[in-house]
Amino acid sequence: MKPLWRCPECDRTFANRNQTHTCARLRTVDDHFEGKDARVRALFDAFVARLRTIGDFAILPEKTRIAFHVRMSFAQITPRRQHLDGHLVLARRVDDPLFRKVETISARNHVHHFRLNDNDDLSPAFIAFMREAYDVGCQRHLG
Repeated sequence: MKPLWRCPECDRTFANRNQTHTCARLRTVDDHFEGKDARVRALFDAFVARLRTIGDFAILPEKTRIAFHVRMSFAQITPRRQHLDGHLVLARRVDDPLFRKVETISARNHVHHFRLNDNDDLSPAFIAFMREAYDVGCQRHLG
């Protein structure tokens, strides 16, 4: 795979040179949890811990979301007061009760929206989808 391009303005990496993006300073993860219930932060930490068992990635605390990125962003979390909303990008469309909505962006990029209320939502089936999304982030679905 070709090397990642790094934006000279915001220092973020992308698979494609001069990729269109919101070029803005990143926030901190803690910024996203101000005013949120402590159990929501604990649930986020559990999500990240499970993701770390799959592989290495960067956490990008953007203005409105926290993205997870390898060669491309493959997941995101938006903390709410009592739960986490987010999505996983899969190379295939999956109609499963774990997902609230699915958006097809292209033939190999399907955005699967979810809501996590507690650790029970991080089921083995959900973690399997996290693995698939990580592979998309590595762009293994293109090979």
